[in-house]
Amino acid sequence: MFKQFFEPESSTYTYLLGCEKTRQAVLIDPVASEVGTYIADLQANGYKLVYTMETHVHADHVTGADLLRQRLGSKSVVHRDAGAMCGDLLVTDGVHLIVGTLDIEVRHTPGHTNGCVSYVCADKVFTGDALLIDGCGRTDFQMGNPGQLYDSIQRQIFSLPDDTKVYPGHDYHGRLYSTVGHERLHNQRLGGGRSREDFITLMSELKLAYPKKIDVALPANQACGRLS
Repeated sequence: MFKQFFEPESSTYTYLLGCEKTRQAVLIDPVASEVGTYIADLQANGYKLVYTMETHVHADHVTGADLLRQRLGSKSVVHRDAGAMCGDLLVTDGVHLIVGTLDIEVRHTPGHTNGCVSYVCADKVFTGDALLIDGCGRTDFQMGNPGQLYDSIQRQIFSLPDDTKVYPGHDYHGRLYSTVGHERLHNQRLGGGRSREDFITLMSELKLAYPKKIDVALPANQACGRLS
């Protein structure tokens, strides 16, 4: 079972994956304002939420991890370097989470933030803000590093089979997914064999506005979505 949710204010995608045999499910990057929608969908289809899985500590929205943990008993999954010690499972590169018949591999993909991960499940990779459709995450805050992001994408994402579907954390143009092969060839920032040096220069010259919600979202997400 697979479903893609969209939160319009931050253009965030949340992904629901479930095992039809055991009726266990996970949510990748849940948004606090959408928790009621997720719970209604889970209950309507008879699924039990086991994990909420963060691709990183977000700066543009508050995660629904804590609300879901309180209401459904799910466990929060974050990378150990994400700066969110509130997580129930602090994972590292190469860990496999088994949820019924689902095998979800954790791949550490730092560079946008130092605690970014991508999740690989069958023919899909959930890339958070590391790799976007025709783009990538910014590298100018939260310990971002353009050279590290380049290496992460090349080694951990572009090494996957070409037909692997890429499901990003955001899209601002209504696109639902891409493929590894397409992004390797055509991504405007990384595709077509762009060198590491050229990518670092490109990222250093971006003039990006300060994230609107970072002052609220960052401390909340370091507490798994618990607002003080």
